Amino acid sequence: MNRLKKFTSFSLRDLIASAGPTILAIAGVCLAAYLIVDPAPPRRVVLATGQDNSAYDVFGRKYQQQLARDRIAVTLQGSHGSRENLRLLADGKVDIAFVQSGSTQQAAADQAEVERRGLVSLGSLFTEPVWLFLRARPKEAPITQLTQLRGMKINIGAKGSGAPRLFRQVLEANGVAREELQVSQLDNTPATVELLEGRIDGLVFAAAPDDQLIQMLLQTPGIYLFDFTQAEAYTRRLPFLTHVTLPRGIVDLGRDLPAHDYHLIAPTATLVARDDLHPALIELFVQAAAKIHGGAGWFQQQGQFPSAKYTEIPVADEAAKFYKDGAPFLQRYMSFWLANFLDRMWVLVLALSALILPLSKIVPPLYVWRVRSRIYRWYGQLRTVEQAIESAVEVAEGERGNVYAAQLARLNDIEERVNHLSIPLSFADDLYGLRSHIHFVRQRIVSLMRNSAQENAENPY
Repeated sequence: MNRLKKFTSFSLRDLIASAGPTILAIAGVCLAAYLIVDPAPPRRVVLATGQDNSAYDVFGRKYQQQLARDRIAVTLQGSHGSRENLRLLADGKVDIAFVQSGSTQQAAADQAEVERRGLVSLGSLFTEPVWLFLRARPKEAPITQLTQLRGMKINIGAKGSGAPRLFRQVLEANGVAREELQVSQLDNTPATVELLEGRIDGLVFAAAPDDQLIQMLLQTPGIYLFDFTQAEAYTRRLPFLTHVTLPRGIVDLGRDLPAHDYHLIAPTATLVARDDLHPALIELFVQAAAKIHGGAGWFQQQGQFPSAKYTEIPVADEAAKFYKDGAPFLQRYMSFWLANFLDRMWVLVLALSALILPLSKIVPPLYVWRVRSRIYRWYGQLRTVEQAIESAVEVAEGERGNVYAAQLARLNDIEERVNHLSIPLSFADDLYGLRSHIHFVRQRIVSLMRNSAQENAENPY
């Protein structure tokens, strides 16, 4: 019974040996396609934010927490703001950054068009009103026109942020040159200290209301917010600005802060990335943006942001698809990494379809050749025996019998080994053909041995 098990319809060992190299080749090509043609998204990304405790910094930490759920490590790179973030993107030091609308126009003017190359937008996230906080003067009425700022000490924003350029454009629209003000460019925190200590008359922010310094200044006695009553006119002169309203009582309903509606002008914060950022990461960041910025706020309605609007940089295809159709189908029902793996499987399908058909025509002949080679190699041994017999005519008559006997013993050994061959039943005719040929050679040797013995008997001397 155990011997019968050796004879099957096919040989698994030979099949594995024949198909093994082909399977390894297919696996190698598929792996190469999976890693090179459509590589997996990196597990680490660098996000440029802004100054400490600024809205960009706060939101950066929220993105860090959100993407950590999908095992993506977000490294936060602090900066002075939009202008510096654009430089970091252009230098390849960060992968994605918060950038204020209008800043890209500034970058083109300051550092040529090269900084805008290779960048894509993931959409706008929230409005960043221009906050002009001024120190109240007991004997003077509040300032209502920007032309009244002439001669005052105003901090127009930190170097590297978008605020200085933006406020200069606002001043120019009012016919006020920067030289007519005593300007400084301190970071937001030291500038706030200077304002509270009375060493400067005002400071400019361009940030979301989530900024802690803005929240504090809106409730600080002796500090008041400039009301851009001509906000709608600004939006016509500077198209990247929008008109937003700070509602009465939004800061503190109980204390009625502020005491009336304030009109503000606001650029929008956008997410800008290098165009070589992995598409899957773009999808993940946009989904995170929807969760972080999709709610209602001081200046936005539910679902207003994120949006493909209010950005000068072309929106990435993956982001545009999200704004149109929502999250990818698979990512709605499974984890990011599993969905990404299945989404990239089409690369393997293409690789397999290109290889399986031609290679499948190679495996069957290899299998047949491998099985039959175990039989054919014994034909080589059989042929060696025949050649030894044929060469025996050159040996002395007394020695021929010894040659024939040696070859007969060798033939018996060959037959014994052949009888132990494990051959699939489909190749049994080849096995039995070999055994019949062994029998034929044996009969020939036996016949020659008889003739040799007869000759020796007739000629003893």
